Amino acid sequence: MSGLNDPAFFDRYAHEYDERNAPDPTPAVEFLAGLVPAGGRVLELAIGTGRVAVPLAGRGLAVEGIEGAPLMLERMRAKPGGADIPTVLGDMADVPVQGPYDLAYLVFNTLFNLPDQARQVDCFVNVGKVLAPGGLFVVEAFIQDVTQFDRGQRVATRAVTEDSVNMEFLQHDPVAQAVTYQRVTFDAQGTTLRPLRLRYCWPSELDLMARLAGMRLRERWNDWGRGPFTAASRQHVSVYERA
Repeated sequence: MSGLNDPAFFDRYAHEYDERNAPDPTPAVEFLAGLVPAGGRVLELAIGTGRVAVPLAGRGLAVEGIEGAPLMLERMRAKPGGADIPTVLGDMADVPVQGPYDLAYLVFNTLFNLPDQARQVDCFVNVGKVLAPGGLFVVEAFIQDVTQFDRGQRVATRAVTEDSVNMEFLQHDPVAQAVTYQRVTFDAQGTTLRPLRLRYCWPSELDLMARLAGMRLRERWNDWGRGPFTAASRQHVSVYERA
């Protein structure tokens, strides 16, 4: 089994990913489609099961993808239209494709799957290399609430039924800006573990990464519906533009 920082780690979740992690992709698809000129090329980093890419390609856009987990790609290719999307198996931080692209994007906090700041910077820099002049890089990410931790940890009950309980155990490393999760289900089948490690970034840190990559922040919203981004926002959708 691959480790928490291995690009193939999410293979262990491929069989249930859409069922457990499937927010409606429509708002993201609408937002992204509105940024692409007619005939433009689009790149999704960590394309996964194609939750966003497949409907976006269904709009007639030339969508391509990078994914580190082979089984996630198998799930995408089994969907109608999924097999028609060109994909590369590899580490998204390396951006192992040939541009130029008019739009690249990372959704659902996926940038934070990269293990440390250095690899996150690599991702921005390499995206900048394959974007066309004026091309856009869109990042959807949460803002970590550090007040939820007590002495660097947190335990929470996520759901309880007559037959099961879902719990979450978290450890916070403020120096590495990392949270290690263990989401645990106890039911009649036994115990199921769903580990995850995320290296979070503050919006200002992402802006600096973009600047290092020759990009600038063009706009930032609270969500795909373009709600205002404020001090109370717990997530954001940021749009960076290559010079």
